[in-house]
Amino acid sequence: MIAAFDIGTTVLKGALFAEDGTFLNFSSRILVSSDAGETGCYEADTGRWKSAFTEITAELLAKRPAAELRAVAISGNGPTLVPVGRDGSFLEPVMTWMDRRGTLQAGKIREHQDFYIDPTFYLPKALWIMDECPEIYDKSEYFLSCPESMAFWLTGEALTILPGSHFEKYFWNDGLLDALGIDKNKFPGFRKPGCIAGRITAKGSSESGLPSGVPVVSAGPDFLVTLLGTAAVYPGRACDRAGTSEGINLCSEKYIEDPRLMGYGHVAEPWFNVSGIISTSGRALDWLKSRLGCGAESFADFLKAAEGVRAGADKLIFLPYLAGERAPHWDPAARGAFIGLGLNHGRNEMVKAVLESIGYAMRDVIDVMAENHASVDELRITGGPSKSPLWNQIKADITGRKILVPDSTESELLGNLVLALRALGDSDDLAGTADRIVSISTVYEPDLEKNKVYEDYYELYRRSYKNLKEIFAHLNKLA
Repeated sequence: MIAAFDIGTTVLKGALFAEDGTFLNFSSRILVSSDAGETGCYEADTGRWKSAFTEITAELLAKRPAAELRAVAISGNGPTLVPVGRDGSFLEPVMTWMDRRGTLQAGKIREHQDFYIDPTFYLPKALWIMDECPEIYDKSEYFLSCPESMAFWLTGEALTILPGSHFEKYFWNDGLLDALGIDKNKFPGFRKPGCIAGRITAKGSSESGLPSGVPVVSAGPDFLVTLLGTAAVYPGRACDRAGTSEGINLCSEKYIEDPRLMGYGHVAEPWFNVSGIISTSGRALDWLKSRLGCGAESFADFLKAAEGVRAGADKLIFLPYLAGERAPHWDPAARGAFIGLGLNHGRNEMVKAVLESIGYAMRDVIDVMAENHASVDELRITGGPSKSPLWNQIKADITGRKILVPDSTESELLGNLVLALRALGDSDDLAGTADRIVSISTVYEPDLEKNKVYEDYYELYRRSYKNLKEIFAHLNKLA
């Protein structure tokens, strides 16, 4: 029996698995975070991480013998930076993956690098804490990611999961840390995904409810385990990790180096991962839902408004850059916009335009991959939005690719299981294990007629950003 946990942006999930991939129990809790919008401040509440983790643990083990637990595997959102004190406590601020306060610090780092460093990466956040919160910097023993901080809480062992080869440039190295004047001892050494971080201590056991002595597998960031949990483990298979943000991760035969994308080794060797992250996808829909005063309405009912709207949202386009954009633009100043808004438009068209905007953003990333001769043959979708047939079909129609929905959309948890099985010595073939455990329940084929309609709207979508880019930059400079 293996326990898997994933700390998302808005939800913490946990499950118990049998070794064959069967779900034995599942539980989840809502998380909270602060959102200060234009200041670029997005912080997590780690106290809630721990309480939610403990509540889930109690539910998972309520009807199962704790003595049967062989391992605990943990993944989580990133790049979220957790400063950890010398007494093991989590310090504030905990800057989530959306936090952009390190824009100035990212600029300093770029003086020492020959590629783009985004303010959302780990090192700009650590530098910001050093510059703006010196008392927290001084108290910090380590800077850890979200899942590694939780593994540290349980085991007292600090490490940094490096998602794959060629990924060091997105993190740090000793030379860079020395050049920036930041204490390199605060950054634990790199380990491979799926390593055993340590065993649950007596203190970790008393605080979490998990039995002491059980090995903790540090799985790494959520996007990485999702590749395994969707079986995007052979060239041509891509994972569409849909949630607050959207991540397109393609399994490729070759390493791709393009500044508009991220390229590095795949967790399932010998392949490579080509990645493009869209900053606000589900978050954009959540924003619209709240602004339209529909906060109490279920997402399923909210999306029904768009079902009768024709492709193109009655000539309405939305740019989903509500918190800047990452791939392929890497523009922290980018902002959201409705293009073509008229008196004839209402809730139905606006919902449809936001749904379509994510399809356009995905197509933008996929086209850059294609320019690099990295072909996306199919998209394996996971996350909350994957439960919407309407949204899945829109994505298929816009991208021109099949959308495959796995039988279980809890792909982070399944990916944790695959890594735990290897860590325990049960399997050394990650790709084969993932392919065996993951089954596909539904396939959405693109509608070729709608795909033709969307070609024109997609080009207008791309031109809209290009024409507004300078205006976004000027707005960002205004007091």
